[in-house]
Amino acid sequence: MTTTTRPTTAPPQAEPSEHAPAEPAARSALYTGFGPLLRRLHFYAGILVAPFLLVVALTGLAYAFTPQFDQIAYHDQLHVDTVGATRLPLSQQVNAAQQVVPGGTLVAVHPAAEPDATTKVEFALPELGENQRTVYIDPYTAQVRGMLTTWFGATPVTTWLDQMHANLNLGEPGSIYSELAASWLWVLVLGGVILWWRHQRGRRTARRLLLAEPGAKGVRRTRSLHAATGIWLSAFLLVLSATGLTWSQYAGANFSALRSTLNSDSIPLKTSLDGAASPDTGTHHGGQTGHISGADLDAIAAASAKSGLSGPTTITPGETGQAWTIEQVDNTWPLRKDKIAVHPTTGQVVDTVTWADQPLLSKLTTIGIQLHMGVLFGLPNQIALALIAAGLVTVIVWGYRMWWRRRPTRDSQRLRLGSAPARGTWRYLPIPGLVIAMLVAAGIGWAIPLLGWPLLGFIILDALAGTIARRRSRPAASVAQQVAHRS
Repeated sequence: MTTTTRPTTAPPQAEPSEHAPAEPAARSALYTGFGPLLRRLHFYAGILVAPFLLVVALTGLAYAFTPQFDQIAYHDQLHVDTVGATRLPLSQQVNAAQQVVPGGTLVAVHPAAEPDATTKVEFALPELGENQRTVYIDPYTAQVRGMLTTWFGATPVTTWLDQMHANLNLGEPGSIYSELAASWLWVLVLGGVILWWRHQRGRRTARRLLLAEPGAKGVRRTRSLHAATGIWLSAFLLVLSATGLTWSQYAGANFSALRSTLNSDSIPLKTSLDGAASPDTGTHHGGQTGHISGADLDAIAAASAKSGLSGPTTITPGETGQAWTIEQVDNTWPLRKDKIAVHPTTGQVVDTVTWADQPLLSKLTTIGIQLHMGVLFGLPNQIALALIAAGLVTVIVWGYRMWWRRRPTRDSQRLRLGSAPARGTWRYLPIPGLVIAMLVAAGIGWAIPLLGWPLLGFIILDALAGTIARRRSRPAASVAQQVAHRS
């Protein structure tokens, strides 16, 4: 399998015995130019990255349905028993919540957005770290419906599934797995699409590209199912890969830097009150604890209503001398993301930033994230993600089945698994194409580090393995030549 000189054409590679011979045009497309390199890259990326993709798909599938899980697990906290005629002032609701969290620092208020919904009041406590204690209040009676330890408003079930999808609940070190999967997903998808397109050279039709080959058996049938399903999923998987990378640890940082360079960061809300502290009315604002003055919260709530901030909103206290903020948090289409800054004692609006004001790239990033999380279009979005996840799992299973069935049966005791495409495939590339490919790979590797570093490591290890194999083959070849010369 190892070559010692640069070949002018790719050597023929035998298909499995159960494989029907491919047409000459298709075979030449697969084994010339970039074909061998793509096959080897797709093979190893599939074998090594597929387990991470499998976990991402399954955990993402579970996370997509967290709204339903929350309704089942926390129905009593999220809903009231009876919808009343009039809601109590927001200050009275928050005061009721504060009574059951003594010493807590108010960090956010989520007024009830639906008639049967509760108001959520979040408090920070030293012993909870970055988590909060969320109290659920009946807005009609100020009755406490329950308390949960939440993470930025997310329930325990949602938090656990979110962290499982993002980092296997291992914290920051575990996030490498999901970013690695997202970094390589688009390589696998595009590589697979190109390989299937090249395979059909000379006989391409929509049916051959999009449907499994009728009557095919064994590896040939598995490959056609694997490829055709991958074609159907390709556009959706590319979107999920791109949206997942936008807020990842390493590639996401590079994307954020690019967005800043293009002046496309989201427009911040100005909360400064020009250095003038709020009048001292005995009120305690964000960063302090104590009784929340009704005048402040009610004035802030009135400012929200006057500004037309409908739907789900979040009220966030400001530090002393700063405005409080009210932001729409409706993530379903069409998104409502307007926000205002409000003077904490007078209710005067000091700044406004609307969703329409945001730069296009910033809005596309937000939309992509909500789509990735399954909330942009509600239930249809969730169903679509479920189908994509199921399809990806199926494609991975078919890929491993091909790997298993392609093992050399005549020597199955020595090599039980499918053999990889031949090493040294880069030698089949024309020099200009090889240079361009290296430059493109270097640029992409810099932008997406968890693609670049593993790829570099693979190239180095593969080159070392090839060198060792060639050195081991030289003595055997020399002995064979001496025997032939003597005979």
